[in-house]
Amino acid sequence: MLTLQQLRQDPSQVKARLAKKHFARPALVDSIISLDDQRKKLQLEGDNLQARINTLSKEIGMLMGKGQRQEAESRKQEVATLKASLQPLAEQLALAEEQLHAELVLLPNLPNEQVPEGRAATENVVVREGGQKPELPAGVPAHWDLIRTYDLVDFEAGAKITGSGFPLYKGKGARLQRALVHYFLDVNTAAGYTEYLPPLMVNEASAYGTGQLPDKEGQMYHMPLDNLYMIPTSEVPITNIYRDQLLSVTELPIRMTAFSPCFRREAGSFGSDVRGLNRVHQFDKVEIVAIVEPEKSYAVLDEMVAHVEKLLQSLELPYRILRLCGGDMSFASALTYDFEVYSAAQQKWLEVSSVSNFESFQANRLKLRYKDEKGKSQLLHTLNGSSLALPRIVAALLENNQTDKGINLPAVLQPYMGMSFIAHP
Repeated sequence: MLTLQQLRQDPSQVKARLAKKHFARPALVDSIISLDDQRKKLQLEGDNLQARINTLSKEIGMLMGKGQRQEAESRKQEVATLKASLQPLAEQLALAEEQLHAELVLLPNLPNEQVPEGRAATENVVVREGGQKPELPAGVPAHWDLIRTYDLVDFEAGAKITGSGFPLYKGKGARLQRALVHYFLDVNTAAGYTEYLPPLMVNEASAYGTGQLPDKEGQMYHMPLDNLYMIPTSEVPITNIYRDQLLSVTELPIRMTAFSPCFRREAGSFGSDVRGLNRVHQFDKVEIVAIVEPEKSYAVLDEMVAHVEKLLQSLELPYRILRLCGGDMSFASALTYDFEVYSAAQQKWLEVSSVSNFESFQANRLKLRYKDEKGKSQLLHTLNGSSLALPRIVAALLENNQTDKGINLPAVLQPYMGMSFIAHP
């Protein structure tokens, strides 16, 4: 959530930056400032009334001590009148604060100056590419066919048990999932990230804190009876560990990693985009999260991007890094880098990670602060990244490494799998 200080400092500049995200309601900035003016006016009136009541109350005690009962009674009547007018004023103030908050949470985060102009994914900027695209014969099978041939995932059984988009991994397919998760966590913890195993459901306050509410409620599975949400990513629970906390500078930076299943109601588009593992309702993902001082957050973002890049290099997958344009960024992000791997059989790029800096947007919602060296309370910056999301990694590994004899495994995964390749049946 943006702060009122950000909006008031330069409203025209705020609108210009929101325009880069193609935000459709720039007048909301003026409305929020007007509501804040109203709130301040009501607050001042209430404070003045309360100050007058406090002064009169002291006078009453003094007058009673002097035996001036008539004067004291007159003051008491005035206090009663003031208190009667204070109650509706307090109600107006509460309503103004509620309206102010309701509008403030509708504003997305401001994009960083590095964010390129653009409305859609086609206008994202390629920062760099790495790895070698494999040279495979024409017409090689895509991963959804390879999965059937090698009996790695049973989509039909998953659909019977739950529904479409809930794959059932089996045999070496399940083993490959476990191997990837363990490998990613080992690399992350070796880099200084503390491992967590979070709850798979969060309450409304947690979903609000990281920006899923009120922006993405339609994408999450909601259990109304308990008012709990299945997590769309482990970023939500592990960032909320520090909700409502005031940290000391000596505790920073905080680096966390977690594995979890992820649940997304929306399955996306049509055709090949949703075939096989390209887009599913439930998938496994390893996440990294950082909480840092504001002046260090963009250096940490570069470190996280480099960390994810090394993971992809170790998997020997061709990849590219994109800087997302304003129109393709998330509600809460200030700057996002997407990672895509090349799928040789599908001949397309598949997104496998997003690494984002949210600056103080999440921290303001979370009430997550720290005391700087001068003892002043400041909002922290939060960052997160996929390290990595498994389904499309698996798709690319299967397609890019297929041979007549089986599917070769990258060297780093072989100790975790206990084999160098998955033999053709």
